[in-house]
Amino acid sequence: MSQKFAQSWVSAAACLLIGIALLFGLPGVLDDFMLLQVTIYVVMSILGVSLGFIWGFGGILCFGQAAFFGLGAYVYAIAVINMGDSSVPFLLAIVLPALFAALLGYVIFYGRLSDVYMGVITLTVTLILFNLINSTAGPEWKIGSAPLGGFNGIPAIPPLNAPGNLDEVITPRGMFNLSMAALLVVYLGLRVLISSKIGRVIIASKENEQRVLLLGYDARAYKLFAFTLGGAIAGLAGCLFANWGAFTSPTIFGLAQSAQIIIWVIVGGLGTLIGPVVGCVAIQWLTTQIGTQQTFNANLVLGAILMAFVLMVPKGIVPSLGLVIDWLLQHRPRRPHREEALPQAQEART
Repeated sequence: MSQKFAQSWVSAAACLLIGIALLFGLPGVLDDFMLLQVTIYVVMSILGVSLGFIWGFGGILCFGQAAFFGLGAYVYAIAVINMGDSSVPFLLAIVLPALFAALLGYVIFYGRLSDVYMGVITLTVTLILFNLINSTAGPEWKIGSAPLGGFNGIPAIPPLNAPGNLDEVITPRGMFNLSMAALLVVYLGLRVLISSKIGRVIIASKENEQRVLLLGYDARAYKLFAFTLGGAIAGLAGCLFANWGAFTSPTIFGLAQSAQIIIWVIVGGLGTLIGPVVGCVAIQWLTTQIGTQQTFNANLVLGAILMAFVLMVPKGIVPSLGLVIDWLLQHRPRRPHREEALPQAQEART
């Protein structure tokens, strides 16, 4: 167990070092346009990590992670249009999705609903939000001075600014730095949480909830905490997404968005935190490449990829690579010790 713990932290340290290198290195080699393209990969990776945590470590398959993502984007857009300064809207975009996740999770976990109902309820909530926001196209649908816009969405969302200084807004390079730093903080924070007592109870609740209850822990409370934290992280990603494009629309709640998040986690590897990042970047890059031609339908290709990974690589990219590396280390040629090498050398001379 201690060896596996040490290996996990070594891999976490390696991932953090790579992330820090990208944080400081990419702005120096990419122009603003390319940096914006990379930024959306980073923002969506935060969203993928939010589901990877609650599903892979908490055993909570949420089909509605896009609901918290969309709430974060809309809460920030509405609040910043009404307030002007982005400091409070930034915090609200994290807190309100977390509160919504806490309320929804309380109904599910303390209502003792099964995992099947968990998926159905979260997906239904996402579709309700989609239809609700989609039907607010009239000029009468607005919150304060922020029109909801219906299917057309909310355009020209004011970007993040320095606290108390509306003239100092975030630049494309600043947006990349903020998003990359947020991803690193989320990753490190979740790694520390998983290694703590709370994280161990969350994982134990996933493995055997009844035994956790017999040991005196309220498994439902720990699951609710993990679900709420996942909602907060998704809300953070939604806020960054609204800043990245200065636009948000009801499609952010769509079924396609919800399905993509699940595909990212499955492809990257369930039960890891870096897996959703790898899966998100790989799938988004592939989707972009497919979108440049008219021969294949992108959704058809994504469906085929999901089926292939479920049947042929069920563990995902990152865990499978880990197994391959472990196998290579175990079967590498072993150098003989000095005591063994000396007789061999004498025999070779004779």
